[in-house]
Amino acid sequence: MASVLAWLDHDSRAQEATMRLLALFREKESRDELGIGAIRDSIADQLFPGTSTIQTRLRYMLFVPWLYQSLEEKRVPAKNFSRQADLLERKLLAYLRTSEDTSGAFGKHSGNNLKRLPSAVYWAGLGRWGIRKGETSQESYHQRIDEFYQQRQRIARKERHERDRGDDVDFDMWKSVDFWHPGLPSAPADFPEISSFSLTREEALFICDQIQLNCEGSLLAWLALNSNTVDVSQPWEHPDLLRCPPEIKELLHHARLFSEIVHVSALSYNLQLAEKKNNPSLIDAYQQRYAQWKASVPMDDIHSWDIPAFWQQVEKPGHTITFRTRLFIERLVQQIQHSPDSLIAGDGRKLIQQREMELKGVRSRFTNPRALDQWGGHAGTSRLIYRWNNARILLRDLWVGMGAQDDVES
Repeated sequence: MASVLAWLDHDSRAQEATMRLLALFREKESRDELGIGAIRDSIADQLFPGTSTIQTRLRYMLFVPWLYQSLEEKRVPAKNFSRQADLLERKLLAYLRTSEDTSGAFGKHSGNNLKRLPSAVYWAGLGRWGIRKGETSQESYHQRIDEFYQQRQRIARKERHERDRGDDVDFDMWKSVDFWHPGLPSAPADFPEISSFSLTREEALFICDQIQLNCEGSLLAWLALNSNTVDVSQPWEHPDLLRCPPEIKELLHHARLFSEIVHVSALSYNLQLAEKKNNPSLIDAYQQRYAQWKASVPMDDIHSWDIPAFWQQVEKPGHTITFRTRLFIERLVQQIQHSPDSLIAGDGRKLIQQREMELKGVRSRFTNPRALDQWGGHAGTSRLIYRWNNARILLRDLWVGMGAQDDVES
């Protein structure tokens, strides 16, 4: 018997990666002018697997499967499934926008005109955390739901036949057609009409268990169990990291140094554009920001940075880092080790120019006056913190839920 878990949509990972890329492009932190996105995402996926820069609240990890389970229970056919799912999800979002806590509610400004729903935003994370089973895209799930119903019918008939014969029933048969984790807490009786972002203790413990099982060795999993604070602006500043495993410390060490060199590269890039625009105020602003960077950067750590170990850390399945990207980063590190000032007033400026021109071609801001005119005064200048702002919101929701009583309202 074919298993629902064998639904293998060969385009699902590519589709999810594309949607993530499109979403990331809109995020301030993720604007990638110098082609370092694959490295950034590799580090972020290791630190905070299953997260994205457009996730807002943790309970969506339960809202989405609850909505789909309600449609499955009604046996909504494939021809109507996408439309019914869309209507039901928008209904939930409308309720959430009128709840006491609306922080992180989707569509607060766009309302029913919202283009991308939480089910799409959280789909990959649900799979990464093991809440959603199987390797299939959201679209394929919608289109093939009738196959799911048919398989469940066959198993139900087989189970009845075994009972009638007095045979032992093989309950493992149902595992092959469970699209959602069998331990998923049940939706509240009044869901979705009365909904909030507050997790019950049962729900929080379930999510925590899923993170531990499916994200072992990550900073996300470690913090979920070993901390209760996220009040720092960058993950490597966390006060509890002295107690964390050495593997996580090493990854954070690489993450911080990479963030530092990318940041000064962005300052160099924007300074050069400000000079081309002949904008004295922006020139002065970027020179001051560089001085601040230089005063705080851990140059001793950059001088001793083990670059081969860094590449070994970031070159993981699903993240392709090109030879040209490696070469750019290695030359950049060498330039900073030799003289960081060269990125502002020396030969290091050419390295930044050449990289941007290589990536953008005829759309380079250094050679295309129209592209330069469209520059808004800053591009990619936010420090890389690898989805930390999003992860800490999810962690805060988790910890509040783990400390909650079981009678928390839905």
